[in-house]
Amino acid sequence: MSRKIRTALVGSYAQPEWLIDRHALKTRLPARIISNEMWRIAPELLREAQDDAVLSVLEDQEAAGIDIVTDGEVRRESYSAPLANAPEGVNREKYETLVGRAGKPNKVPLISGPLRLTTPVHVDDVKFLKAHTGRTVKVTIPGPFTLAQLAVSDYYKSNEELAMGYADVVRAEMQALFAAGADIVQLDEPYLQAKQADAAEYGVRAVNQALEGVVGTTALHVCFGYAAMVSDKSADGYSCLPLVEQINVQQVSIEAAQPQSLNLKAALEALASKTVMVGVINLGDETPETAELVAERLRKALQFLPPERLIAAPDCGLKYLPRASARAKLRALAAGTALVNKELGLA
Repeated sequence: MSRKIRTALVGSYAQPEWLIDRHALKTRLPARIISNEMWRIAPELLREAQDDAVLSVLEDQEAAGIDIVTDGEVRRESYSAPLANAPEGVNREKYETLVGRAGKPNKVPLISGPLRLTTPVHVDDVKFLKAHTGRTVKVTIPGPFTLAQLAVSDYYKSNEELAMGYADVVRAEMQALFAAGADIVQLDEPYLQAKQADAAEYGVRAVNQALEGVVGTTALHVCFGYAAMVSDKSADGYSCLPLVEQINVQQVSIEAAQPQSLNLKAALEALASKTVMVGVINLGDETPETAELVAERLRKALQFLPPERLIAAPDCGLKYLPRASARAKLRALAAGTALVNKELGLA
């Protein structure tokens, strides 16, 4: 394997203005049910429009020089809703409301029976992306612990049981995604950080259950939430990382640019067996970084892990940034990483 530092998108990217109502996106959280409230495109034209949007965000990534690309999650109003609502067992007549980690009420699925995924959700998305790029393709889906925090059940007796039910759903989806050609499948698990007591009690076990029997490169994203929604990103929030180390994935993504007082040494040493996607792009500020600032952040990370275990990435998804800012930040990410690779003789 090359020792070169690679670059990656964490997951989401700025959706085109013609596709989604950005004002609505910024002023309220997308529902965790399938609502189709924010699209600007008529339903019968939506899939074609989303295909065009994927090609557009793929072009941005390739033009910047990003090594590990995604479809930017541009087909999703909410990162979790498509998979959360797909299985049998989800009530198709009613939904519930929960207050999310940003403190706002949100519509969430009601689970009224045993969860079972009968049809994969994102397989066609993988095939479309693989047909249009030769780069490493990553697909992101919500993890079972987070899915259980974003749903209500009148069938399962506890959130732990619900998480285990979703673990089987996530495993089935991951296996289908790898079979369709995904190079990396990433589980998004922000609630491992937000609900650490529950994460210790059953969250790690739920994620590992989802990974049982899955063959392929797997990743885990654990974060404080979108910068547009969660501005308080205190350094002690990553006390969950020793728990994350127990999860059977090869890669872990952490935020390191916006949390100003983060003990990077402690964070990286806690993930001793993982390749780490280190956030070097601050999404709490729309101003693009310079290549030198990105390089400076990478040099700090290299004090504690070798380049082959370091992937340069944004802190989190770029969903809430203006498109011009997102493009410029991607270019800075690639240029700063190239500077450091050159210094290391790995260019």
